[in-house]
Amino acid sequence: MNITLRAAVIADAVAIADILIAVRKEFMPYAPLVHSERELYRWVAEDLLPRGGVTVAVHGAQVIGVVSVSRVDGESWIDQMAVAPAHTGTGIGTTLMAHTLATLIPPVLLYTFQANLGARRFYERAGFVPIMFTDGAENDERCPDVLYCLGERK
Repeated sequence: MNITLRAAVIADAVAIADILIAVRKEFMPYAPLVHSERELYRWVAEDLLPRGGVTVAVHGAQVIGVVSVSRVDGESWIDQMAVAPAHTGTGIGTTLMAHTLATLIPPVLLYTFQANLGARRFYERAGFVPIMFTDGAENDERCPDVLYCLGERK
């Protein structure tokens, strides 16, 4: 599949939100929705995209994947990563991850739900190591999660 990676623009907001919603419904039905779909569309357009650090994978004119990164206290974070369910397993996530890791300064950290076994296998194949398991008390969904790290953490 021929895909292009590019910086996300505000016109991508609906497509990005659609992907995040579809991924949650398809792969994470155990995680309660804390925010309405309407709130998610607003958050993508008014918070996520203006912050920057968002890359989309595009096939033709369709956004089919997204990754959002940030840097906090000397550490790089993957804040969001999702591939449209119809395109999982096709290498798009791997392409997004390779691009992301080539642009970030280690260490790189991310959280995912403990029950999200597909994501956990994906991150571990990319070299991430679980460094902390939590009971979920600190995340909005209150679902147990795992903190992953790639590189030496200070």
